[in-house]
Amino acid sequence: MEVPVQETERQQWRDGWIVLCSALAALALVTGVVGVGLAARAVTRADEVEAGGAGAAPVTVTLDDSSITPEVAVAPLGGSLEVVNQGSGPHNLTVKGEDLATEDIAAGASASLDIRALAAGTYTIICSIPGHEAGGMTAELRVGESGGATAQLASGTDAGHEGHDMSGSGFEEMDRLMKERTDAFPAETEGVGGELLEPELLPDGTKRFELTTSVVDWEVEPGKTVQAMAFNGTVPGPTIRVEPGDLVQVDVHNELDESTGVHFHGLFTPNDQDGVPTITQDPIEPGDDFTYRFVAQDEPAVGMYHSHHNAAEQVPNGLLGAILIGRVPLPPEVGSVAQELSMVLNDSGAIGFSLNGKSFPATAPIVAKQGDWVLLHYMNEGSAIHPMHLHGMPQLVVAKDGWPVPQPYRADTISVAPGERYTVAVHATELGTWAWHCHILPHAERSDGMFGMVTALVVQ
Repeated sequence: MEVPVQETERQQWRDGWIVLCSALAALALVTGVVGVGLAARAVTRADEVEAGGAGAAPVTVTLDDSSITPEVAVAPLGGSLEVVNQGSGPHNLTVKGEDLATEDIAAGASASLDIRALAAGTYTIICSIPGHEAGGMTAELRVGESGGATAQLASGTDAGHEGHDMSGSGFEEMDRLMKERTDAFPAETEGVGGELLEPELLPDGTKRFELTTSVVDWEVEPGKTVQAMAFNGTVPGPTIRVEPGDLVQVDVHNELDESTGVHFHGLFTPNDQDGVPTITQDPIEPGDDFTYRFVAQDEPAVGMYHSHHNAAEQVPNGLLGAILIGRVPLPPEVGSVAQELSMVLNDSGAIGFSLNGKSFPATAPIVAKQGDWVLLHYMNEGSAIHPMHLHGMPQLVVAKDGWPVPQPYRADTISVAPGERYTVAVHATELGTWAWHCHILPHAERSDGMFGMVTALVVQ
């Protein structure tokens, strides 16, 4: 019997519909299985995040040149730290007592530190570059506590001062601490650096100076005594002053437990007197002596003498001093100079942020009579630029690295890079006590008041 065409088409349509429905059912089954699997994985992942730090946002820790913030950082188990360097030089973040640290991070850069290896507990984090921990770069890391986020304060305490309640009327306590430090200025401490070293005059007219290197107890500020490397027991070492054309002899006696050498930075000397061990001389070994001889250059010089052997540790730890040849020529507007001083800048090592080896309030004020001209040599023996700012009066820049500038100019802030020397003349016209400090504020102030690279000009 012949089937009508219309019936055949209906049968084909029904067969196609059955196939399509079967395919859709199979697809739904597969999708359901996948969905269940993904849901299970999501639940498992959520449990992991809740139990530990996997997947949690990194905790941010910020480094500057004198601190680590926050001073109490809270991170989950299995988490990580995002370390940001806002300082002016390289820093790192090291978990003290653990084999865990970032590489040295350049200024303005950042790095990640995986802390999954740390068990729950409290750790100390520091910058391990020599001298940076002593200079204030230390903080606390709490792993496994609730929150898993950076905390500036823990239990209501002020960062940097345990038990100091900064809530409510806490600002009064901060004000009291600041006033206490300022009222102590100038605080008395043991030791004065940079004093003039009188030479022995030899029969041929040579001016002979003796320098002895040794480790000494050096009081940086009241209550802070460090093991410093010193020339003749002081930081800075004594100031050497000679005249152009003088025959100069410097006898160095090394009483350190390591080798050293002395480089006369900014002076022209014969190559074999340049003071760079393994390049121009053998190292001066412990217990040995070395004699430097040269003729002082004909033109005036503002120089520094310092170690050039293991210098990254020896110089910031105190092996530095000033050496001056003659006097820098001054512009006609500068009258007779009432006093000439050097201000040696430092920022690391055992000494830390300091002016002439002392930290505020132990820095020495510069006292002048109204109308006096004061000549000051900035000398940067540190590892960072320091913009030096005087309140109340301009600084007249008269020389750079000992050479007179073609056109003296006035400035209230002068950036002195490592190794540089700037000579400024200050006309003390305004009565009062005027702050004089590095304007990288973490080098000069913190929550308990001024510290480090701060002194004052007192005009009477």
